[in-house]
Amino acid sequence: MPQLILYPWLGIFMFSWLVFLTIIFTKIMNHTFNNQPNPLSTKKPEVTPWDWPWY
Repeated sequence: MPQLILYPWLGIFMFSWLVFLTIIFTKIMNHTFNNQPNPLSTKKPEVTPWDWPWY
């Protein structure tokens, strides 16, 4: 069975991971978004307790 011969498939596997780790991974990690989220305000909102009776 040719699929059990490890010689060509191991090289293809190692080369594909080498490409993934060097080229694709660096492109993903260097990606920046156009619109970075900024907090609107640093003040905490005022919270009022909920005083409704449960009966």
